[in-house]
Amino acid sequence: MSRPPQKTGGPKRGGDSRNGFRSGAPSRGPRGAKPFGRNPAKAAPTPKDPTLPAREGERIAKLLARAGIASRREAERMIAEGRVKLGEDVIDTPSTVLTSLRGVTVDGVPVKEAEATRLFVFHKPAGLITAERDPAGRPTIYTALRNALPPGTGRVMPVGRLDFNTEGLLLLTNDGEFKRQLELPATGVPRTYRARAFGAVTQAQLEGLIEGIEIDGIRYGKIDANMERSSGRNRWIEMTLTEGKNREVRRVLEHLGLEVSRLIRIAYGPFQLLDLPKGAAIEIDSKTLEKFRKTLPGDKA
Repeated sequence: MSRPPQKTGGPKRGGDSRNGFRSGAPSRGPRGAKPFGRNPAKAAPTPKDPTLPAREGERIAKLLARAGIASRREAERMIAEGRVKLGEDVIDTPSTVLTSLRGVTVDGVPVKEAEATRLFVFHKPAGLITAERDPAGRPTIYTALRNALPPGTGRVMPVGRLDFNTEGLLLLTNDGEFKRQLELPATGVPRTYRARAFGAVTQAQLEGLIEGIEIDGIRYGKIDANMERSSGRNRWIEMTLTEGKNREVRRVLEHLGLEVSRLIRIAYGPFQLLDLPKGAAIEIDSKTLEKFRKTLPGDKA
């Protein structure tokens, strides 16, 4: 399969570029957008009542997510199913506040305290499910990750998903809270895709996506879309968005009358796919990760 075309002159790469990812300034966002990682339109949170004592500890679901047991939503489901205990007592609400995970078990297995947050860039090939298991028996990303991640890495979770036939950059982390933060549209982390599509479309139509679009009752936010190259009725289109709804890129392009034959995610935030081989993974170094987390709204890292 041919390598997707690059823009004339090559991309601008700020910061260090090592092992197939960019660790400098964030990727270009949609035209007219505010600086990456900020959402000025979002209302400020309600200030805490200064007369109330500070709460010690965190909710159990958040602690489990931080420890990499599952996402917060999955942890809440585990609690509802009675799978989480503190000592011999079943924890029956995700709002239970604890100062640590000492004595907590999930399915009878003691939960370890959270390790330092780690982030990996994985080049997902097409033909893999972004899940731990597939009822239909299709291969998952974890099949490939057995050989891609360093020995002893432990459990990691994908940040968002890539469809079975979509390839490219997939972030992986051991921190469920960090995963959730990166996925939330309110956080404003841009995702950039390249799509090879067949059909007729104009640059003006693509530029119209900057205002957002509604398809079958679903509202998709602003998308920065540009024609990279055309040959006959085949064309490469680059699209940057911050929502990441299910099959968003494919649905928007199909709505414009295009047939997508290949879809590649080439960037998530400041991290770029570049020349990372298919099926390979690399870890973001701690300094780069810390610098990136400081750009995210409300991060306490």
